[in-house]
Amino acid sequence: MIIQNEIILAEPGRFEVSKAPLSDPAPGEARLRIRRIGVCGTDIHAFHGRQPFFEYPRILGHELAAEVVSINGSSELKPGDWIAVEPYLNDPESPASQKGKSNCCESLRVLGVHCDGGMRPEINLPVHKLHRASSASMDQLALVEMLCIGQHAANRSQVSPAEKTLVLGAGPIGLSVISFLKGRSGHLVVADLSDARLDFCRGIPGVDGTLLVSPETDLPAAVRDAFGGLLPDLIFDATGNRASMLSTFDLAAHGGRIIFVGLFQGEVTFNDPNFHRRELTVMSSRNATSAEFAQVIAAMESGAVDTRPWITHRLDVAEVPQRFAATITDPRLRKAVIHLDD
Repeated sequence: MIIQNEIILAEPGRFEVSKAPLSDPAPGEARLRIRRIGVCGTDIHAFHGRQPFFEYPRILGHELAAEVVSINGSSELKPGDWIAVEPYLNDPESPASQKGKSNCCESLRVLGVHCDGGMRPEINLPVHKLHRASSASMDQLALVEMLCIGQHAANRSQVSPAEKTLVLGAGPIGLSVISFLKGRSGHLVVADLSDARLDFCRGIPGVDGTLLVSPETDLPAAVRDAFGGLLPDLIFDATGNRASMLSTFDLAAHGGRIIFVGLFQGEVTFNDPNFHRRELTVMSSRNATSAEFAQVIAAMESGAVDTRPWITHRLDVAEVPQRFAATITDPRLRKAVIHLDD
């Protein structure tokens, strides 16, 4: 058993450092040395006290890149392997898991949300939740889980090249969705409140147009202009913003589909006659499957997805209590990564 420092979010807005023991891995588990932690919207919402399904105190960290230290049991993994963590701890016997939907298992626990995550030097996790890389860097592996959110949303939407697609929100989750629409969607437009974010999107292959919006924007008219007078067949809302999500019911074409990738604490309401008249399909998209982790790592290693320009901020794990608030509120932030290198 070892004693190590853990960074704990004790309450909204306040981290503290605590020492805690780490036992040996149980059968079927591996001990991991955490190398990188991606900071995502879930962590930011938790810090601000507005994350659903969350209790304090909590060790954050679910976007994890790590190195295998040891394994208890037989496995294709070996010490020294670099891996991305699938942070969704599901019950394999649950009805959803039995249907292949482990990502929304009835008793799902997500590291760093429902149970303590990886903001600590080492952690023990089930071997079957670890995805080995052949050539991906630790920086890339720290972004795998985030990209899987976009991969799953794109897969769930069943997007086709004949469809016009709108992505609302050009933050990290919006970028992850865009990454897996290339070659699968027809005309693709990205909308956001930030011109700096949209300028970044303009350099992404497959993005056909951008739409800068403001509270004064006549959004249905602006969206029609962006699509040559038509409305999009498919809308991904990656904002997690109530007003944005509710607006999608007036932005989708008749027979269209809406995919809510983000979420907020509250109720989604809509005008039922408008909903029926358009015969809309509304989907939620939660987490990702094990197969999608493998797909994302393969896309990274092949160069199909280039995440090198995404990381704008870095901080050492020891700096988290002092620098986290300033980092996540920096308007230049695209993606932050925490380092735990020796």
